[in-house]
Amino acid sequence: MQSGPHISPTVPGGAAEFDVHKLFANSCGWCHSKGGREAGKGPQLMGTSLTDAELISRIRNGKVGQMPAFGSAFTPEQMTAIVAYIRALKPEPK
Repeated sequence: MQSGPHISPTVPGGAAEFDVHKLFANSCGWCHSKGGREAGKGPQLMGTSLTDAELISRIRNGKVGQMPAFGSAFTPEQMTAIVAYIRALKPEPK
């Protein structure tokens, strides 16, 4: 048996695959409502004017008094997948 975490979330092609929707729901959904489609404790992410680099920086470094820093909690590939998830957000069908 291998020691350490048994699940290592990475993007496809890595050691193990992860679901960016679940990652977002579990890590970001506390503040960004409806999967980032609406403002909650944090702002709406759908349609954000931030660049990809700004989004990655915000995830990594946080924003004082507004968002915690996730530092190295996510791999570069996961960060890219989170940004792609945010960019792909569309309004939910009614």
